[in-house]
Amino acid sequence: MLIGKVVGTLVATRKAERMEGLKFLVVKQVDIEGRETDDYVIAADVVQAGMGDYVLYARGSSARQTVQTDRRPCDGVVMAVVDTWDVQGEVKYQKE
Repeated sequence: MLIGKVVGTLVATRKAERMEGLKFLVVKQVDIEGRETDDYVIAADVVQAGMGDYVLYARGSSARQTVQTDRRPCDGVVMAVVDTWDVQGEVKYQKE
């Protein structure tokens, strides 16, 4: 799992039948301090994340391990919205 920040959405009106019904988000990976990196992924959202949310996401075959993405050609999935994280007792992020 990776930590990311939702920075956008992606709309595709024409897509493979197996992808119907999925919402797509643009997610920038962040480091453990919460700084955005250059890495990003387009991920299927199965938890109703929103713009600016910090999320946990998975890539590759792990992205197909949720009920909603099982046997679908997904390479990224947002599977949790982060409420808080700390590193060695220091809070790095706290959702308002």
